[in-house]
Amino acid sequence: MREIQFREALREAMSEEMRRDKDVFLMGEEVAEYNGAYKVSQGMLEEFGPDRVYDTPIAELGFSGLAVGAAMNGLKPIVEFMTFNFSLVAIDQIINSAAKMLAMSGGAYSVPVVFRGPTGNAGQLGATHSSNFENWFANTPGLKVIVPSNPYDAKGLMKAAIRDPDPIIFMESEVMYSDKGEVPEGEYLLPIGVADVKRKGKDVTVISFGKMMKVALEAAEEMAKEGIEAEVIDLRTVRPIDYATCMESVKKTNRVVIVEEANPIAGISSELTYHFQRYAFDYLDSPVIRVNSMDIPLSYSPSYIEATLPNVKRTIDAIKKVCYK
Repeated sequence: MREIQFREALREAMSEEMRRDKDVFLMGEEVAEYNGAYKVSQGMLEEFGPDRVYDTPIAELGFSGLAVGAAMNGLKPIVEFMTFNFSLVAIDQIINSAAKMLAMSGGAYSVPVVFRGPTGNAGQLGATHSSNFENWFANTPGLKVIVPSNPYDAKGLMKAAIRDPDPIIFMESEVMYSDKGEVPEGEYLLPIGVADVKRKGKDVTVISFGKMMKVALEAAEEMAKEGIEAEVIDLRTVRPIDYATCMESVKKTNRVVIVEEANPIAGISSELTYHFQRYAFDYLDSPVIRVNSMDIPLSYSPSYIEATLPNVKRTIDAIKKVCYK
């Protein structure tokens, strides 16, 4: 199977869907003439023309509102935020218009729009460009929130997102765009809301998503050298969460570690921890441990970034704590 970059997988997904459906179009800052801030849309302007791939002003609230209106009228916009930190400018259109329109219109208007772009830390970009808002959007009824961890999942989930009738938040990462992975030729879709077991194991369940999957998998490989076999689950979608796959694993391993890039309060890991203590308490042989970023804004300093974010050592320490208690 061929190996392609994360950005290429996203580009293939969008391009295939635009060839399949003339109502799909891409908009955002620098997506056309500049080929995208991270070159995700490289060559798409040449293929599809300025009516279907076009640059917007630096006005997230305005072009997000345009996308919601277009979706309500039968089109299928893909909106690229240069970073989801900038989506805060458009939060009213996403939360109060896109997410709630189906309910507020009594089912008369669906909003098939995909809001996509990078999330979280991407190196020395400073605190205002390094936030994780997955839990913010996942706390909004009416939205679906996808956070893929590899090129194969990115392509299959992007194609599914574009075809979905509901508004989608599709969160990527600058530090993953150059990552390579196996992606088959031709069309395939992955179901939204279905987690994937990336590594089988019997001793502890490690759950993560997005770029933190690298941390989870590396920690699992290191623990295998000590005879601890971790089962690693990639959520892929954080709204809806695939509780069933997670519960099946927890009932088998009886121990859980959750690795999440976001700060610890009110996150996806908090929700999962509650779910396990509520519905799997009798199966747990150890308290659930979460590995999150420190509860501070992310610094510009590389050493502070390393100390703040979840890493392999902290994850290994958590695995040892639940396994060797």
